[in-house]
Amino acid sequence: MNKDRDHIRYMFDAIAFRYDFVNRALSLRRDVAWRKAMVTALPEGRDLRVLDLATGTGDVTLAIRKARPCARVIGADVAREMLRLSQKKNAPSGSPGGGVVQADAAALCWRESAFDVVTVAFGVRNFTELDAGLREMHRVLRPGGTAIILEFSLPANGMLRAAYLLYFRHLLPRIAGLLSRQPDAYRYLNRSVEAFPYGQDFCDLLRAAGFENIAARPLTLGIATLYTGRKG
Repeated sequence: MNKDRDHIRYMFDAIAFRYDFVNRALSLRRDVAWRKAMVTALPEGRDLRVLDLATGTGDVTLAIRKARPCARVIGADVAREMLRLSQKKNAPSGSPGGGVVQADAAALCWRESAFDVVTVAFGVRNFTELDAGLREMHRVLRPGGTAIILEFSLPANGMLRAAYLLYFRHLLPRIAGLLSRQPDAYRYLNRSVEAFPYGQDFCDLLRAAGFENIAARPLTLGIATLYTGRKG
């Protein structure tokens, strides 16, 4: 039993019912724009096979299905309650060969080269085995396939970074705790973001996992970063 994975699962199951509302409120709906940037980064192709890891309530899978109606999109997550909400949210859109699967990113159930694209939005920092999770993403991609990862980061500008950390460490956990009624989950948020190897450090991890043509695009003054990489 992986205690860290179980803790993550229980925590996200507990906040699932308020997850979308809290995300929109705390980001001032910037999370919607960030996911649009992910969709823009999708490679060409009508019948893309897409795996969305740490899919949560299914915002990314829904955005992909709206942009690419013929894509076959599967959402995977360790949290059952998140998957239940994702399934409900995505059901009206339909998807050929789509659906949701409970799965750990470090040990995916799919065969090698099963997908054209693997996406992760604000979930890669929650991988309890980050290196293994990145290697699994690489394994299930076909040669030439693309990984698209959206994750929080910290602004490069010193003054902006200091102001952001003040909000992130002190105000955000209190506001989110009141909105979600789960303050511990949002105290975890700022700790996990600050500990995550973002920017060039994360690009180096992608390279070590086998990815090529790696790019990092800061969004909203560096509060989030969009990473892309290709399987050679």
